[in-house]
Amino acid sequence: MLKVATYNIHKGLSYFNQRVVLHELRDRLRELDADIVFLQEVQGAHTFHPHQFDNYPAGAQHEFIAEKRWPHFAYGMNAVYAAGHHGNAILSAYPILRMINTDISAHRFESRGLLHCEIEIREARRVHCLCAHFGLFARGRRTQTAALIEYVQNEIPKDAPVIIAGDFNDWRNQMSVIIEQELGMHDVFSLHGGKLARSFPARMPMFRLDRIYVRGFGVKKSEAHVGGAWQRLSDHAALSASLELAD
Repeated sequence: MLKVATYNIHKGLSYFNQRVVLHELRDRLRELDADIVFLQEVQGAHTFHPHQFDNYPAGAQHEFIAEKRWPHFAYGMNAVYAAGHHGNAILSAYPILRMINTDISAHRFESRGLLHCEIEIREARRVHCLCAHFGLFARGRRTQTAALIEYVQNEIPKDAPVIIAGDFNDWRNQMSVIIEQELGMHDVFSLHGGKLARSFPARMPMFRLDRIYVRGFGVKKSEAHVGGAWQRLSDHAALSASLELAD
């Protein structure tokens, strides 16, 4: 069994950036007991935050979250600015054999990337994990969807198990049909419960923006983590799934 989770962490800050929530966010993620975690909007560095917030942790956010729980991690720097940078990250309980970060920005106003990690979950059995955060505009998302499909088709063996997770900003729920047709992949919530998970906004989820697509896996369980402490940590809900690797 392999448990995975995906979460847009909103750069570790609460609604309207009023307080640092990274410590509680880390605790909640650890409670999920996921083997592999896909994170979006991860602050790799920021000049001002350590001086602005007394409890802001030193170092990169993905390293702070991974500490003493996920010994292997990778970070894909996407947006770079004067104060620092942010991007996607993958945390893993298993060795990451290879990582590639690909720029899939559709225009100069939004820097977006696709982080690909090849992870060895047991001897001679590898899973390709891709973490993505797509843009806010429909035209850009179409370009990024095409880039994702082309990347998987060209860079990953057709018989290899694959997990693609992240925040796709797919407000009209159009992406899954394309991913299914072109890559033969399915969202875990569609496989397990029949519908994509509602994940945004976290306080009262209405839109199905976050996904976990799989190939080569069966789905034993899927869950959207909403309510309680979760709704205070990010504008998105965290999603998790328990997967069974196909023979």
